[in-house]
This record gives sequence, structure tokens and C-alpha cells, in this order.
Amino acid sequence: MKIGIIGAGNIGGNLTRRLTALGHDVSVANSRGPQTLTELAEETGATPVTVEEAARGAEVVIVTIPLKAIPDLPSGLFDQAAEGVAVIDTGNYYPQQRDGRIPEILDEGVTESRWTERHLGHPVIKAFNGTYAADILDRARPAGAPDRQALPVAGDDEQAKAKVRALIDELGFDTVDAGGLDESWRQQPGTPVYGLREGVEGVTRALGEASRDRSPDFVL
Repeated sequence: MKIGIIGAGNIGGNLTRRLTALGHDVSVANSRGPQTLTELAEETGATPVTVEEAARGAEVVIVTIPLKAIPDLPSGLFDQAAEGVAVIDTGNYYPQQRDGRIPEILDEGVTESRWTERHLGHPVIKAFNGTYAADILDRARPAGAPDRQALPVAGDDEQAKAKVRALIDELGFDTVDAGGLDESWRQQPGTPVYGLREGVEGVTRALGEASRDRSPDFVL
């Protein structure tokens, strides 16, 4: 499958490593240009591209950049993507540490991924946002393994969600359907499921225990 990755940090880099190892055709981009991705490309066989090129022909695009950088992405980003492209948003909102004040999220209660979706102009599936980057490499397990970790996946497009869940299963993790994008607050930072290393039962329980109240670390 052709996959585009926008963002080559910890999550984007390790997803590039795993997905190329699984045989997918991966293009990877970052804000500094493809010339800065030579080492990752040589290691993995991924194709370094510009951000504008990352989605070209892709069946899945993973957007894994700081939330505050989302509005800076070029318009028409998915115009040349494959029909039915699934867009994964791995992002989190860190108002104090990184992203500053975003009134729609802080004051109006818009979920992080809904805000991202509006700026991208394309439906998104929220996944990997509470996953430790090292776990992508180290905690993959075959289906049915008793210690297989589960990841919550939220989104409104059921076909895209199914595609993303199948890809996560291929990567070696179970998934739990966390509902639509307006329910994705259940997996935002500060919730019980964020960073949780448990299976389907534990993730399901944690999603149900979530509160919309933000901890002091995640408000301004």
C-alpha cells in the first residue's frame, strides 16, 4: 500500500521504519525539506519528498506534526491522493508546553482532531496520539498474543476507520473503536487511556472512565 507520512519526528520516524519493513511504499516529508531525510531514507528505503508531494497517490496519509503547525500545511494537500484516502491524525494539544492558546479547543470544547480536520479540509481518523514512539518498534505482537497492546481509534468515516484499524493490526496491535471524532476527547492527553499499555479490555475500560475536565497541565 502507498502511504504518505507528514512529520519525521519520533512517531513519524518509527512508523516509517515499521511500515517500510512490512513492505509498504512509504513517502515521508518534514518541514525542513527532503534533503534532511537522507539518513532515514537510507535506513528504511522510504522516499523523501516535500510536504506538497507526500499524499500523492497515497491510500493512507499520516499527519504527525505539532498541532500549532497544522494551519501552515499547504491547501489542497490531498487533491492528488488515492480515492478514499484515509488520513490519520496523531496530534495532541499542549497549550502550555508548545501550542499556545487555541480558543476553539479551550473555550468552545472542539476536540483536537475535529479542529485539525477543519484545517485540513478532509476527514481524519485519530490514532497513535497516546502511543509511546518506542512502543511502535518494541511492543508489536502477533494477533492473539496475551500481551498484545490495544490502541483507541476514533473517527466518523467508517471505511477509513476500518482501513486504519487493519493497518494497526498489521503493525502488531489490537484496536478499540473509540467512537466518532467528537468523542475523541476520551483519548486526549490527561485521560486514562493516554499512554496506557493494556489490551482491548483495559483500553475499553479507560475510555469509559474518561472525563471531559482537563487537568491543570492542559489548560491556559
